[in-house]
Amino acid sequence: MNNIVLFEPEIPQNTGNIMRTAIATNSTLHLIKPFGFSLSDSEIKRSSVNYTHNFTYYVYENFDDFQSKNKGVYIFLTRYGLKRPDELDYSDRNVNYYFILGKESTGIPLSILKDHIDTCVRFPMSSRVRALNVSNTACAIIYEALRQQGYPGLSLFEPEQFKGKNHILESEE
Repeated sequence: MNNIVLFEPEIPQNTGNIMRTAIATNSTLHLIKPFGFSLSDSEIKRSSVNYTHNFTYYVYENFDDFQSKNKGVYIFLTRYGLKRPDELDYSDRNVNYYFILGKESTGIPLSILKDHIDTCVRFPMSSRVRALNVSNTACAIIYEALRQQGYPGLSLFEPEQFKGKNHILESEE
């Protein structure tokens, strides 16, 4: 199972976007306090486009609380990571993978990262940028894991309850 973990998120729009990604990918979202916003903020609802009505997420008081309740493989997304995302294996569908992203202003504390240096990941990018936006990073890492797992349980085509697989071919435009 794939899990997205936000360590002390500060920006409601990012959290809302990540909620939408979690819903779209059948991932579980974990939020570690403190937050820089209220979970009832309208920005979260707007970013997640109101898909949250059937969505469960978990809230933790701190990182120790999170660790005590969640066992599996922890992957830390950080600009200090020494590995690319494709260098780690996320293919075992029976493993709980926890993709942990830090707060927007300062990331994940170095004291936590030091204990997990072998699973600290950084997306390659130009030297003109120090890091990607946290919601973009969450989306990219979840889809890398899903690619390795063969996209289990996900629709490969537009669902019929929306416009359907053949919408382009059937369109009269």
